Amino acid sequence: MIVSNETVAPLYAGTLRKALEAHFPRVLLVTLPDGEEYKDWVNLQLVFDALLQNECDRNTTLFALGGGVVGDMAGFAAACYMRGVPFVQVPTTLLAQVDSSVGGKTAINHPLGKNMVGAFYQPLRVLCDLDVLQTLPSRELGAGLAEVIKYGPIADMVFLDWLEVNMDALLARDPVALAYAVRRSCEIKAAVVSQDERESGLRAILNFGHTFGHAIEAGLGYGQWLHGEGVGCGMVMAAHLSQALGMVDEPFVARLTKLIKRAGLPVLGPKLSHEDNAGRYLELMRVDKKAQAGEIRFVVISAPGTATVRTAPDALVRDVIDRCCASGA
Repeated sequence: MIVSNETVAPLYAGTLRKALEAHFPRVLLVTLPDGEEYKDWVNLQLVFDALLQNECDRNTTLFALGGGVVGDMAGFAAACYMRGVPFVQVPTTLLAQVDSSVGGKTAINHPLGKNMVGAFYQPLRVLCDLDVLQTLPSRELGAGLAEVIKYGPIADMVFLDWLEVNMDALLARDPVALAYAVRRSCEIKAAVVSQDERESGLRAILNFGHTFGHAIEAGLGYGQWLHGEGVGCGMVMAAHLSQALGMVDEPFVARLTKLIKRAGLPVLGPKLSHEDNAGRYLELMRVDKKAQAGEIRFVVISAPGTATVRTAPDALVRDVIDRCCASGA
């Protein structure tokens, strides 16, 4: 069963279906609405409905054809259906190819928090076809670059150097540059995940920028900002917090901010509340998966190329939010 969405299915479902028909006696297609706002129980049921209506058994394999939302929903459905059936990731966005398709995280959103209902469930394989990136909207390409950039400050400053040199080529969709960016990103993520599959420690560093970013997504309403846009802006905030904690200097923050901006990503956070904006951010971040006993735990840069997870005083976080958010509405 191919699980896709209304945007991707017309482009690539036929090609994938034809390839699978040589190996499977029956190939079904489920088409979901496109967008983060549809990553919920209601639309997850569409996958279960199709599986049950077609009398699918434990030998059924789900193929997730789409971006991060499709991958998360198909993977979560595979984890749950008959207590687990195989699935394969066929990511069609840059963000999904370099991040969400790798590592076995699957989830749907809850109105009170992003990705709060899900399972760790590994795909049989991940197939990244770089040709599909040629039809990717520019905004989606930029969102994917946020997750690519992330790997530099947390794990590989040489890769960050390479990104600064090659950002224009990536934005122009140069296939050689894209191939290296995707491969190196997957190498870094796989190395981290292989040491900590269920995010009990080291894997949490992959969430650099995500605590602030998820608050932006939830606070604005899912779908208003793309996930990668929230992460890009969130990395700027997290870098400022790292500086405020005395871990990195201002030139590092400026360097990272400049690169994120070059990728076409927002570097100023939106206002989530006119009464107490920082308070609203803090409220949303307390629901973050890394939070423990109500304490927010942030991924910060302990030194360029190295990340850690730690808490920070609310007053300090408030100051960072106030400095990093747009002054307008």
